Amino acid sequence: MAIYRIKHHWIIGSLFILLFAFLLILRLGILEEGEAEHKGDRIFTAQIKTDQETWMNIFQQGKKMGYAHRQFYKTVEGYRIVESVFMQINIMGMLQDIRFKTEGNFHPDLTLSSFDFKLQSSLFRFKARGVLQDKILTLFTYQLGSEQKIDLPLEKESTLSLGLLKALNHEDLKPGDSRTFHVFDPATMTQRPVKVVVLTEETIPIMGHQKKAKKVSVHFMGVPQFAWIGEDGTVLKEEGSLGIGLEQVTKDEALNKMTLSRGEDLIEVVSLPANKILPHVSRLQELKIKIDGIENGESFLNGGRQSLKNKILTIRKESVSNLPSSIKGEMVFEDGKTYLESTLFIQSDHPEIQAKAREMVSTDDPALVKAKRLVTWVNKNIQKRPVLSVPNALETLHHRMGDCNEHAVLLAALARASGIPAQVEAGLVYQKGRFYYHAWNVLYLGAWITTDAVMDQLPSDVTHIRFVRGTERQIDLVQMIGRVRLEILAAQ
Repeated sequence: MAIYRIKHHWIIGSLFILLFAFLLILRLGILEEGEAEHKGDRIFTAQIKTDQETWMNIFQQGKKMGYAHRQFYKTVEGYRIVESVFMQINIMGMLQDIRFKTEGNFHPDLTLSSFDFKLQSSLFRFKARGVLQDKILTLFTYQLGSEQKIDLPLEKESTLSLGLLKALNHEDLKPGDSRTFHVFDPATMTQRPVKVVVLTEETIPIMGHQKKAKKVSVHFMGVPQFAWIGEDGTVLKEEGSLGIGLEQVTKDEALNKMTLSRGEDLIEVVSLPANKILPHVSRLQELKIKIDGIENGESFLNGGRQSLKNKILTIRKESVSNLPSSIKGEMVFEDGKTYLESTLFIQSDHPEIQAKAREMVSTDDPALVKAKRLVTWVNKNIQKRPVLSVPNALETLHHRMGDCNEHAVLLAALARASGIPAQVEAGLVYQKGRFYYHAWNVLYLGAWITTDAVMDQLPSDVTHIRFVRGTERQIDLVQMIGRVRLEILAAQ
């Protein structure tokens, strides 16, 4: 706990950085360079040519933070697209390098055939590959030298973000027309709809020249982004949220890393100011907040310790004084899940996770005793450091460092290995006059109790505002960034 007070919000917000990185991948891939002709109102209708290459600089508030390199090939089976991205991101005042590489193979209609995805930061690496056949994606991930395989059914015919505009090239779209694609994201392992709308025609300056372009909007989870497509079909410019943009440049200019400069701290950029200072947060038993900017169905605001009525959110601190000593026989929930099973990133059945859990708890210990020991161990033994990675419990146990995401997935795995149902929650938490994006856990101890291993809290304080529950739902936070507005009404 002392470490946390010194670092205050050091580890809070890295959850969003990871999501933002995924969104940037989507932005880069959606606006794929291609050849097109403009005849009257017809756009994006020319045949795709082979062996194309594009370089783009990535900017934040006008300052260069990285570059993207994309290559396109015609193959016997269809098409192949290779994209590499390099960024330097300012997190809590620390500049961290992150690299992505995505290689996608597509059928002639630009639907997905297979992919390879690699993520590398200064501390962590993640690698995945997949083969899609008959709407079943056979997925392989590689963690600490071992391979995991799962079959993931997809509801719709899918593509990667890399193939979207290539697929759009096959359409006869006019200004005002739109098309929705279903995109599989290899980083979050989810399929999401993406809507592309053709807007208008503009002239913009690119590399010292005035160029005509078609402006399109790309809507991902309700968040609009924009791109300008040149007459030859190449992407000239892109603009997204948080002051992030891309612009077409020469190879030499893109590779000129010496021009990189420290951008704004993205954790601070996406945080929300509080209208009141909250002293002695740990003593609060109830918090009332007026919340705006979230549509019905977008979040999990109502339930458990949180109740929402007429945009007034009331959060009450849970009590652990009357919990049962045993939770056996009580773990069948309404959705039929017990939240004890191992998953791709919460590997509760792995021998190393199981062994570590047995070191700390006994099967005869009451659930609350188990939970307290696990929370304290994760808090004391995982170095609190912001990282850019795909969080998973096994690698966190090995590296012994991470931000709120790593703490949350490791605690979930250790809890499940100890017989305690566990989930990951995410939302906002208060620190020193602001609300920061954060992740924590909820454990079933006879009732669902929120707990935060980063802060060594069981139960968590009432400033933990849950928006989503479940690792698969964390990307839903993207649609809330910049829209949510909070007003503290009362704190007891």
